[in-house]
Amino acid sequence: MVFSNLIFLYLFLPVCLIAYFFCPGIRAKNAVLILFSLIFYAWGEPVYLLLMIASAAVNWYFGLLIERRRKKIFLILALVLDLGCLAVFKYAGFFVENLNAVFGASIPVPQIALPIGISFYTFQALSYTVDVWRGDVPAQRSFAKLLLYISLFPQLIAGPIVRYSDVAAQIDDRQFDASEAFYGATRFCIGLAKKVLLADAAGKVASQILDGSLASNTTVAAWLGILLYTFEIYFDFSGYSDMAIGMGRIFGFKYMENFRLPYTAVSITD
Repeated sequence: MVFSNLIFLYLFLPVCLIAYFFCPGIRAKNAVLILFSLIFYAWGEPVYLLLMIASAAVNWYFGLLIERRRKKIFLILALVLDLGCLAVFKYAGFFVENLNAVFGASIPVPQIALPIGISFYTFQALSYTVDVWRGDVPAQRSFAKLLLYISLFPQLIAGPIVRYSDVAAQIDDRQFDASEAFYGATRFCIGLAKKVLLADAAGKVASQILDGSLASNTTVAAWLGILLYTFEIYFDFSGYSDMAIGMGRIFGFKYMENFRLPYTAVSITD
């Protein structure tokens, strides 16, 4: 499920908002967000829902071990498990193909589907264990709260990657602010417009040009196709970033800005 999907816009999000704002107390609100986040993920990747929950459970457990025993081996184990799992899903096929090419082997190439959002929730989980190791935050005793941090649907599939230390206090206590909610709704609508009206439209024309569907196949047309493709990428990421930050504000979370005019950046830091 993506944010521009009609089911998300007209069913999932309205029902989630109604359930969230009618629930009294932060524990009930967190429970609503966990439930809807798991539904959101299962809608697109039901097979890998347990993988995400397992990732949260592993890092929750290692967070407690790191705080209690202060041994670096537990941090290393958490990193190996997280990055190892990510590497298997992203690079197992590529690794086997290269082994076969270099050594003339005939090892069957594993056909492993890449779980949606695995890079984002893996690095969020790593952020938590690293923050605990550094002493920036105490280990989270509640598995439910850590699961909420890792699975929260506004930033689950396309970011932004949020450090645990930046939102830990907001998981424990959030107050409704009408002005923040209004800002969040406005930001979401702007992001949706970028995605649907600009990115998707540019992408459609770019695809027609670059795959030769249009009759005019000139150098100028090719450059126009490339320009429209970069336009699509820019507004796709910008739109999703706006929508994620906007929904976060509605629910009381303040995500850091992560998309600041990348085409004008003059360094990696920018």
